[in-house]
Amino acid sequence: MGSLERVLEQDVARNNARKELRKGALEGAQNSGVYDDFEFAPEPEDEKELEPSPLGVLDAAYDEDADDDLMDLGVQMGKLRLTDRLGGFFRPKMSEELTVSLTDARNDRRPPAEKALTPDPAQSISSMPAYFAAPGPTYIAPTSSFFFATGSHGNSLIDFLPSKYAADRLMQQYWYAVHPIARTVHKPSFQRRYDIFWNEVVLGIEPVGSLQALVFAAMFAGVVSMPEGKILEDFGVAKKDLQENFQQGTETALIRANILRTTKTETMQAFVIYMISLCRDQISRAHSALVGMGIRLAECMALHRDGTEYGLKPVEIHVRRLVWYQLCFLDIRTCEAQGPRPGIRQEEFDTQFPLNVNDLELDQDVAPVKSAECWTDMTFSLIRMECHEMMRTLWFDRPKLEKKQISLTAVLGKIENFRKITEEKYLAMVDDNIPIQQCARAVLNILLRRMHIMILHRYHNSVAVRIPDRLRQIILTSGTELLESAILLETHRPLAPWAWYSGAIQQYQVAFLLLGEVWAYPMRKESDRIWRCLDFVFEPPPELTRDQKARLILTEIRDRLGVYSQVRRLRAPTGMLQRIGMSPPRKTGDDASALSPAEVGSGAVQIGVGRAPNTIMGVRFRTDDGPDPAPQQPGEDSRAPSLTSATSAPTTMSNGMTPDLNMTDELMNDIDWNEWDKLFPPDVNNGELNMPSFS
Repeated sequence: MGSLERVLEQDVARNNARKELRKGALEGAQNSGVYDDFEFAPEPEDEKELEPSPLGVLDAAYDEDADDDLMDLGVQMGKLRLTDRLGGFFRPKMSEELTVSLTDARNDRRPPAEKALTPDPAQSISSMPAYFAAPGPTYIAPTSSFFFATGSHGNSLIDFLPSKYAADRLMQQYWYAVHPIARTVHKPSFQRRYDIFWNEVVLGIEPVGSLQALVFAAMFAGVVSMPEGKILEDFGVAKKDLQENFQQGTETALIRANILRTTKTETMQAFVIYMISLCRDQISRAHSALVGMGIRLAECMALHRDGTEYGLKPVEIHVRRLVWYQLCFLDIRTCEAQGPRPGIRQEEFDTQFPLNVNDLELDQDVAPVKSAECWTDMTFSLIRMECHEMMRTLWFDRPKLEKKQISLTAVLGKIENFRKITEEKYLAMVDDNIPIQQCARAVLNILLRRMHIMILHRYHNSVAVRIPDRLRQIILTSGTELLESAILLETHRPLAPWAWYSGAIQQYQVAFLLLGEVWAYPMRKESDRIWRCLDFVFEPPPELTRDQKARLILTEIRDRLGVYSQVRRLRAPTGMLQRIGMSPPRKTGDDASALSPAEVGSGAVQIGVGRAPNTIMGVRFRTDDGPDPAPQQPGEDSRAPSLTSATSAPTTMSNGMTPDLNMTDELMNDIDWNEWDKLFPPDVNNGELNMPSFS
């Protein structure tokens, strides 16, 4: 055998070994049938003509005269912030889409007298105030000096270092509010390094740059996670001032640690903690650029290769895994906010998930080599890591869907199997009497429901073929559960210590899509539950009817997005411009004719609004915020809805022909439901979307 053949053979062997290692790292979720059973499943008949909406694309384009002085954070409406991306897709004509929906006669249920008083509003670009595009209070931008500073920074460590007492208080906050949900360090090891840091400071010795960076990053995260009132009480200064001090201190320490050419894991830990504090609900391209830099630095240090390949100690292996998977999350979070797609691909790394063990166990003479099957220090982080890696798979499945290389049913089958495996694995570990474990349950529910939305939202507002009711029902159910869990995470008092990070878990974009659904179709079974969430997210005037609230919110969003897109000079593909205003026909019975105008306007039976639900995955939590919500109305789905958007405008397909109103029903008659019923029980997913008629 020649040398070339031998080298090729060795390369193949190494690649196969890495694939097997990576397969083992997925801990059963991705190697126990999540993919195999559905990858080549036949495509149901009612999916063959279904197309994703052409009104959203991955890649963005802008005119040269765009105003880069305007922040690229989008517009604010209540608790929702919308950029030119929705669900990770570039939507440059969203304002025009909303105009079409608002002027559609099928969506206008106002009585004539109200129409005369409130005619259809026109877009008034020039008179719109700019406050809605300003950064919110949780936005933290990296300074430009952090990008371009070279050599040693002029400031000294002492310029930013607090007293030992204040530093200990911030570290206490870090261990309590940051470390449990965004774990990046091994606590016993870091505590020893923290003691060394202060011993050297007391002796007048300057600690090494990597240790300075890590300590400052942890204190900075502690400040970010601490409520404003608590900072005033403990430190006597405004949160903004304290935050700026520690942000500058962290950036200075990272520069002094030579972050742009570092080979130290400790420096990368500091950088990742710093980025975790920044990358939450409001993310600019500056954040995305920094995360991309961090990924490249990590790969140059081989963090994408498992530490077992290098014979490292258990704690070192553990820390490298933590840093890598936090970067994997930041990659997903920044690409969904600013696009266009994840920079990390699963086939390009073999780093395993951290073991499900307590930190102290890794310090033992004989460290564990197998994950525990009970709640440990790592369980919360593992839930997030595994779910985000499944999301990475779905990101790369979406192009396959568009190319018809895989069916929607196949992808939903992956999601459903992953959900069952993950819930079976982790929910048995959860004790709902312990707040951090309650929080884990809520986060798990949010991440699992988001997966359905990731795949289906572009088909929900398809311009050609109406989405089958079985898929629409999944959207409604998952979206509502997602919103309810998100509101619980933000408002449930026992979970308050970790609410600061809720914006990194989800951003309420599903509320915008569900708003369009219940406005166009007010008879949806989940409408009461959805409106409780919408009142919380958008905070509309309580005296308005539901129809008035929806029209007001959509009009405001339309006008604000119009201003934003005009200033940002968004460019749309030419094919997109031709498809605006197209929509498939509505199904008979979807309209609100079953209710009187008064009932439609009031939303039929109104249940309390603006309160967080107190159940997740069927588990009820005690709250101190007042009595439990009113019981469900007859016919209301016990599960929750998901991400949808209103369909409207003239019934015309892309080829200019008028589609058959019964096309979807005829296609569904040919479906073999056996495989589908295994995934989604027919007693729950029966395709019945609306409440029974009251007439």
